[in-house]
Amino acid sequence: MIPGKKENHPTFVRSFLFAIQGFHTAWSTERNIKVMVCGGAFAIVMGILLQFDLISWAVVILCCGVVIAAELLNTAIETVVDLVSPEYHPLAGRAKDISAGAVWSLCVIVALVGIIVFVRAFLMRCGIYA
Repeated sequence: MIPGKKENHPTFVRSFLFAIQGFHTAWSTERNIKVMVCGGAFAIVMGILLQFDLISWAVVILCCGVVIAAELLNTAIETVVDLVSPEYHPLAGRAKDISAGAVWSLCVIVALVGIIVFVRAFLMRCGIYA
């Protein structure tokens, strides 16, 4: 869409529908988005079982959202790279690897945050940590 072309600009509701369609497309075609969503669902179930406090819920939900968003961005980048470079090219491979590396590094950090949050909640549940 060309900036400034108001007659072609989608409505607010249509913009949300496009976003939902994009998520559905990623869910239907990408294995990793399913892994990330299932990991987030597992974290939420464990949070319920450990009876997270509000701050822990905020941290876990934020981490889940950021990881899912990063995976969606990675998928978008890889799709555009495939569009502009249908044959293998070392720079296309590099771009895709770097994009995947960004998601991987975020997941490592989120895993460390998760360990802190879940260990703290477990210790509090056991009465070891107040």
